Amino acid sequence: MTQRQEQLVSAWTDVHGRKVHTRVATRIDLPGRPSVVLVHGLVVSSLYLVPTGELLAPHFNVYIPDLPGFGKSEKPPNVYTVEQLADWLIAWMDAIGLERPAFLANSMGCQVIVEAAVRHPERVRNIVLSGPVVDPRARKPLVQVMRALRVYFYEKPSLIRIHAIDYARLGLRGFVRCMQSMLEYRIEEKLPFLNDPVLVVRGEHDFIVPQRWAEEVAALLPQGHLIVRKGAAHTTNYSTPRKLVRACRAFLLYADDHDTRLR
Repeated sequence: MTQRQEQLVSAWTDVHGRKVHTRVATRIDLPGRPSVVLVHGLVVSSLYLVPTGELLAPHFNVYIPDLPGFGKSEKPPNVYTVEQLADWLIAWMDAIGLERPAFLANSMGCQVIVEAAVRHPERVRNIVLSGPVVDPRARKPLVQVMRALRVYFYEKPSLIRIHAIDYARLGLRGFVRCMQSMLEYRIEEKLPFLNDPVLVVRGEHDFIVPQRWAEEVAALLPQGHLIVRKGAAHTTNYSTPRKLVRACRAFLLYADDHDTRLR
């Protein structure tokens, strides 16, 4: 089946007195469509989620926010921790009128969604965790950097340019603080408390998320399922988006949220 693509547009809203940028694709003529929120990882922004968002847009209302301090969103005085980002995400949902969407996150974004689901279970429906971090056996910055460098050989070359653009916006201080928060967050301690269905997606060449760790993530979840995509790496949402969408579209369609206030 051919997967259509639709364009996402930029929208701006105010959260806690600061401007937030979100890439959006909604259809006001189809009010019954489910909504899905895509959450980016460390350093990057909504930009690298666009290929997946465009493929999901024919079937969902799609929202891809730039977390505070990332991408085009206004920077807060201090870099947010994973826990603060989780609370911020719920505040952003309140601001745009999203009640209980489905979620698809990549890398550090998986931590944010897991924490949001633990703190606010009534606001989260089905979840897709693509490349969830951090493997407890690799909780050191140098190990993470070395694994990431290996992954680059299996990603689209243009991903390096996107990383460079988003890194320049975040800055060295922001990167270091976010990395520290990501490494300190114990996602393995939170996964057993997620009662909604969760799909774990791992790329075959994802050295940041080894197969053993991906299996542990799925096993820790009360309703966890694991899919491994052949030929994919860590940022399957950018380098191999069709593989990711084929893996998760039917799963996400179980969500049922009708709010489309942000346009």
